[in-house]
Amino acid sequence: QVQLVESGGGLVQAGGSLRLSCAASGRTFDGRRYTMGWFRQAPGKEREFVAAITGSAGRTDYADSVKGRFTISRDNAANTVYLQMNSLEPEDTAVYYCAADRDYWRASGNRYEYDYWGQGTQVTVSS
Repeated sequence: QVQLVESGGGLVQAGGSLRLSCAASGRTFDGRRYTMGWFRQAPGKEREFVAAITGSAGRTDYADSVKGRFTISRDNAANTVYLQMNSLEPEDTAVYYCAADRDYWRASGNRYEYDYWGQGTQVTVSS
């Protein structure tokens, strides 16, 4: 029902920046009625919360490890959510996933509360 496609990953040196995009589509998709989140998964580790932004209110939440470095934003008219990543560190290396939660009033950090997922985009930060 909802398709999510991430883009913007790549290889960057430590201290550099990347901007990830997630394009959402679906016959009835209305960006104002979904919270959008970013998660990441490094090899051998569980998928972890990075950032989330609620539907129409645009309230945000971040993992402590990325606060002050990453910024999540959304363009509801374009059904796109972004993750601006600055001051990247090797520890940020992971596959980054976009996710959508139908409970659009909460900015959940719990991956099990998200209903739709993208396929992921690889981010590699070299030291």
